[in-house]
Amino acid sequence: MIITKMKGLNIGGLTSRIPIIQGGMGVGVSLSGLSSAVANEGGIGVISAAGIGMDEPEFYSNFVDANRRALKQQIQKAREITKGIIGVNIMVAMSNFADTVKTAIDEKIDIIFCGAGLALNLPEFLTGSSTTKLVHIVSSGRAARLIAKIWSEKYNYVPDAIVVEGPMAGGHLGFKVEQIKDPQYSLENIVIDVINELKYFEEKFKKHIPVIAAGGIFSGADIYKIMQLGADGVQMGTRFVTTDECDASINFKNSYIEAKKEDIAIINSPVGMPGRVIVNKFICDVNAGEKKPYTCPYHCINTCDYMKTSYCISVALMNAKKGFMENGFAFAGENVYKSNEITTVKQLIETLEQEYADAALMDNI
Repeated sequence: MIITKMKGLNIGGLTSRIPIIQGGMGVGVSLSGLSSAVANEGGIGVISAAGIGMDEPEFYSNFVDANRRALKQQIQKAREITKGIIGVNIMVAMSNFADTVKTAIDEKIDIIFCGAGLALNLPEFLTGSSTTKLVHIVSSGRAARLIAKIWSEKYNYVPDAIVVEGPMAGGHLGFKVEQIKDPQYSLENIVIDVINELKYFEEKFKKHIPVIAAGGIFSGADIYKIMQLGADGVQMGTRFVTTDECDASINFKNSYIEAKKEDIAIINSPVGMPGRVIVNKFICDVNAGEKKPYTCPYHCINTCDYMKTSYCISVALMNAKKGFMENGFAFAGENVYKSNEITTVKQLIETLEQEYADAALMDNI
């Protein structure tokens, strides 16, 4: 019997109808609107906590409180719209990381996704009554092993899943610039590496640790291909930006539709990591040295040295989310140039399911 339908994804007892996680995209690109729409279609929707309080009146004067209140509001709003699975993406490098984790757990979020650093102490935030599942985002088998080792030894807890983000992802990347185009660091290779590194912990704890592939996954055929290698599911960000429900402005979405392959580039981000962006006038001005040194109104990312940067990446991303592309830019995945229309989340999921089925049939002919 040829199985052409996507199977569900089980993370710590939470099972989605389809094995698709919508990537958490900041600043403000994936909030309650997009996440709830994905959850309603059987996927796992994710709210990004990065800069989530941007529209709060005291965002600049009381950064922590503004973000805490906005995160609560977005989680509660998503809960009003969906009964599906909702997660929150929290960057380890955020200066308010601990407060954000505590807030998400207090709001009984289904899943916390952590990346942009190693959250070696994440399980300590759970209490006896906590129902939140913990998923770490990594870029190597070594990082997956370290997380599982520390969590298991110190907290008797292994990750409820691991997201493996490859070098074709959008936004900040967990790779050195020279590794991004190196075939050795392809998503396919890293997925297999992570699966192998987790076997010991699965056997010891008698628990399957799902491995979710991310970075460059664009079509249903891509999903089928990576799952044939052993991945339990996928995380997709770029593809969900060009949907009606995405929380970003129409100008932001159109930058995806209009992007050509040659417009995609790697920048050196102020936070100290390489990042994949759609090149526009703002990026060109930065590269030409036309931006002036910036004074930081709040220290949102621990690794950002604002004394040495010519612009604030948070402000740039906020501007872009709101549609002021001349004063900001959009992060995007390597395959963003394949985007050609704005659709609904429902239609996108149906397309991905059909593409998956077609790929499965072709593979078995």
